[in-house]
Amino acid sequence: MNELIKESIDRSMTYKEYRDLVAELLVEGKSTGSIQSEDYLNYSRLGNARMKRLDKTFKLTEGLKTKINRSSKKLSWIVLTEGWCGDAAHALPIINKISDASDKKIDVKIVLRDDNEALMNQFLTNGSKSIPKLIAIDAETDEVVHTWGPRPSIATKMVQDYKEEKGSLDADFKKELQVWYHKNKGENILNDLLKLITF
Repeated sequence: MNELIKESIDRSMTYKEYRDLVAELLVEGKSTGSIQSEDYLNYSRLGNARMKRLDKTFKLTEGLKTKINRSSKKLSWIVLTEGWCGDAAHALPIINKISDASDKKIDVKIVLRDDNEALMNQFLTNGSKSIPKLIAIDAETDEVVHTWGPRPSIATKMVQDYKEEKGSLDADFKKELQVWYHKNKGENILNDLLKLITF
């Protein structure tokens, strides 16, 4: 494991600590991250509501819990994120549910992107600091075994197709993407992440 990852783990939070931090900052009229603006504050409010809803409503079947528990590998999942990130609000509750079901085989550590810029720069997506970014570390070898993010596979294809057609993402697409996330109910995120666990 490189020094940057070790340093980031030392500064990491549990999922609960992250959720508490986002909520506490919202009470103060702030978002996480180095940029403070009305837009980021509104995105954070939306994200907090989405995470709260998914924490309550997203359930793993007993069969999936058993499957996750059969994994032989112990992993640390380091997730770079910020409270204002719309994609992260959909992914983090599911990442947490998988960890909870893993009988301590998957340990989730949350780190803020803007406080860990050097680490973020090692895991760019097409040259961009896109989040959430999950970095999976094998607990025995300390090696990075895979990464995931910033979006699930279907949403990634939607973004690519829209960029090819329109050149860039606009407000209409961002609304369309959120509608898709709501309809999909986390299934695509779950299926992507399950493929990354060795059973």
